[in-house]
Amino acid sequence: MLFAAGLGTRLKPFTDNHPKALAPINGITLLERNIRYLTSFGIREIVINIHHFGEQILDFLDKNRDFNCKILISDEQAEVLETGGGLCKAAPLLGKEPFLVMNVDILTDMDLNSFIHYHQERKPLVSLAVSDRNSSRKLFFDEGNRLTGWKNLTTGESIFVPPYSDDNSTPLAFSGIHIIDPELFSHIRQKGKFSIMKTYLKLMDKEKILGYKHSAYLIDVGKPESLKEAEKYFI
Repeated sequence: MLFAAGLGTRLKPFTDNHPKALAPINGITLLERNIRYLTSFGIREIVINIHHFGEQILDFLDKNRDFNCKILISDEQAEVLETGGGLCKAAPLLGKEPFLVMNVDILTDMDLNSFIHYHQERKPLVSLAVSDRNSSRKLFFDEGNRLTGWKNLTTGESIFVPPYSDDNSTPLAFSGIHIIDPELFSHIRQKGKFSIMKTYLKLMDKEKILGYKHSAYLIDVGKPESLKEAEKYFI
């Protein structure tokens, strides 16, 4: 699943008239780049959620004949539901097997095959791709890569599973890519708009939520200056 419903406020003025998914990097949109990234690993069934200028995304996919994939649309044009609500709305389209989720404004060369193998071998409820990079918010993991907490480094706000803290856990930045077992939906009680990360933090003391550490190049294309940075790497 590609999360493409966000308002993209950090990419203004482009997103005043377009969805962030259609922001171009060297003339190729984020959406096309990530569809081609997924298909390069054999993924050919993709769910895309839409909200902000959603019709433009539909027109783009139609013009490109869905890039020879099976693409299903989860329509959030009435109300943007954030990551948790968006996942729940898309659940009927996602099937009964573990599925991969990524933000459309993430660009990376991470090896998805290794990530998928990691999840299949360990069979957690959720696997989170993480790396050691600068970020104002960090996830924390124990020696077995199990999620133990979260901290906003700017405000100091934090959530940890006792006896863990930022002193005895490893901080890593979330890469915006996760693999989810559909069993997750049976644990979700929230309705409407909510963050799936908050759900993970509520479940981390009871359920197996693992971090997959990688060292691949990754950029969050969330601001105009990051668009310029991405153009240096993604030709």
